[in-house]
Amino acid sequence: MSAPIIAIDAMGGDFGPRNIVQASLACLSATPSLHLILVGQAPLIEELIARHSGVDRSRLRIVNASEVIAMDERPSQALRGKPDSSMRVALDLVASGQAQACVSAGNTGALMALSRFVLKTLPGIDRPAMVAAIPTQRGYCQLLDLGANVDCSAENLYQFAVMGSVAAEALGVQRPKVALLNVGTEDIKGNQQVKLAASLLQAAPGLNYTGFVEGDGLYRGEADVVVCDGFVGNIVLKSSEGLASMIAARIETLFRQNLLSRTVGALAMPLLKRLQADLAPARHNGASFLGLQGIVVKSHGSASVQGFQSAIQRALIEIQENLPQRLHGRLGELL
Repeated sequence: MSAPIIAIDAMGGDFGPRNIVQASLACLSATPSLHLILVGQAPLIEELIARHSGVDRSRLRIVNASEVIAMDERPSQALRGKPDSSMRVALDLVASGQAQACVSAGNTGALMALSRFVLKTLPGIDRPAMVAAIPTQRGYCQLLDLGANVDCSAENLYQFAVMGSVAAEALGVQRPKVALLNVGTEDIKGNQQVKLAASLLQAAPGLNYTGFVEGDGLYRGEADVVVCDGFVGNIVLKSSEGLASMIAARIETLFRQNLLSRTVGALAMPLLKRLQADLAPARHNGASFLGLQGIVVKSHGSASVQGFQSAIQRALIEIQENLPQRLHGRLGELL
């Protein structure tokens, strides 16, 4: 297999290139086979790289882009009005075969619109879906859609289930259990779209569909892939991250209240730090756009250096697993 090449939108996100350049250099150092293309305002990127010593420039390329898509910019404006944006140029590198994946922390709506326009969807897929790993009691669950499609038909949910199953297989899960997120596990529960999607999934050959799952079942690890529309999925994701941060803050406050609690906290802190690291949003940062004829990974706009590294690692795994081609083959069987 040829060396993996990832195009990085260096100007996206809340912090611009500062964290992105640092994360990119850290990934280059950690993965000797990796090649990166940093896309954005070249003088600024070069200035940030110059602050670091020992950078292997043979595996790092800078491509200039004169425009930047703002985080609050309309997708239509980004699509029509900024042909030389860092996001568009990074996606063009994937479309032309100069890179195998694109990673961006920029405007989600713009990234989805540009990805569909530049890379196109796989045959049989109406809409790409965003998927990310959610920690559970048994490991991880692939949750989709996370916000790309707030209104979905039963057919959309069916396609998401197929793509999520293939993505879980690529991550090493044997015969992934697929479930629909619902307000109850009984067949009579749910809205019309969910009920219709359940009927389609029950008839799908080769798909390990296990039925409905509720929100608490998601975290118990009752399924390897959980499917919902983007409206619900985004709320679940953001609520999960907020809850994890709130619990960590509450525990720290409790352990500082008095001498006894500080003593107990000192004894328990190593275990709590491990738990906090395991559940930290940064570790699971990076949502894939499944269903495209290319690999695109969306990082949180506010991602830390560690968080953006996780997004790059997700793209690297999908390159190594040849995910779009695997999806294309399985979609032909299941759709």
